[in-house]
Amino acid sequence: MTEVKSYVALIVQKYGGTSVADADRIKNVARRIAATKDKGNQVVVVVSAMGDTTDELIELAYRVAREPGGRELDVLLSTGEIVSSTVLAMALRDMGYKAISLSGAQAGIHTDSAHSQARIKKVESKRVVTELEKGNIVIVAGFQGVTGEMDVTTLGRGGSDITAVALAASLGASVCQIYTDVDGVYTADPRLVPDARPLVEISYEEMLELATYGAKVIHSRAVELGELYDMPILVVSSFTQNTGTLIHGGASMEVRNKVVGIARDLDVAKITIVGVPDRPGIAAAIFQPLAEAGISVDTIVQNASIDNITDLTFTVTKGDLAGAMRVVEPIAKLIEARECVSDSRLGKVSIIGTGMQNTPGYAARMFEVLSGQGINIQLITTSEIRITCIIDEARVEDAVRVLHRAFKLETGQ
Repeated sequence: MTEVKSYVALIVQKYGGTSVADADRIKNVARRIAATKDKGNQVVVVVSAMGDTTDELIELAYRVAREPGGRELDVLLSTGEIVSSTVLAMALRDMGYKAISLSGAQAGIHTDSAHSQARIKKVESKRVVTELEKGNIVIVAGFQGVTGEMDVTTLGRGGSDITAVALAASLGASVCQIYTDVDGVYTADPRLVPDARPLVEISYEEMLELATYGAKVIHSRAVELGELYDMPILVVSSFTQNTGTLIHGGASMEVRNKVVGIARDLDVAKITIVGVPDRPGIAAAIFQPLAEAGISVDTIVQNASIDNITDLTFTVTKGDLAGAMRVVEPIAKLIEARECVSDSRLGKVSIIGTGMQNTPGYAARMFEVLSGQGINIQLITTSEIRITCIIDEARVEDAVRVLHRAFKLETGQ
């Protein structure tokens, strides 16, 4: 870890694509950064690509090539953040501030070689420290890094969040501020639930469950890094002056309600292998090839065995369904299962809160509320602080609304 010698504080800020979508918004961001600098802070800024640039670059790649290739696609996609970082540095310099833009490689973001989903191995922040000591505001292109062979990699959708928290941890920053287009973390998606309430604070553990199970406000890997290095993360709007939500390790002050939020996820597909012989090694024979194919499995349910025959059900993302079926169907024949069936019309709804782990009755209440609305639960998965129901995708929005109301999240009571 490289520590920067002090001014008032070292602050890392990250601005998402909507915050830097055009010239006017870039100038607005520059003013926010300047205001932070004017308070005597050292400032490192991580930026995403402008607006829909990443989607447009992906579309371009597939218009010119059926298979663009991971390496070349990563190089192409990394240019979006290069553009936004350089023009933001220009805007700050035009306002009279010293600023410099750095690519992920120049900022010392070293990753493995998993193109499009690379993971950060280390951050060598010497160049960033040097520029800070020169009095510069340092603007870093997010979402990208470089391998030991100097090949450009990208960190996956939302990867600029990961860049920001990794840099903040490496530099020993006071806080990592994630600027976005919402006022913070809400008790539910405010587009679905108008009464959803912004949270003043939330624990790393709760935020990680919310992010993993559908809340899109911050990348789950960024939250993991924040917890690992005890880096406070402030999620705040770049369009308002509201105070946002602090993600940190302290106990929540909102002790009255044990549920802090409702998450939803429509990217769910289910595969059931019917008539599976119930004998040792069968599960490994199914799930090891899926892992080797790079397919992540979420919920797994095996029915009780009757006459040494059982049904095995598991879930994957909708994008992985076709690939998973290609892997599983030959295995099902090999182990003499009866058939493989799938369903891609599913979604998840989850209630989340650390207080649930020591308080009975939350699962029963959730199931009762869904039953009262005629919502059938197909699968259930839990952790100590989360209960997730997999249901028909057409009823997910209804489920979010009724659960938010049932647990009185609009008031926090």
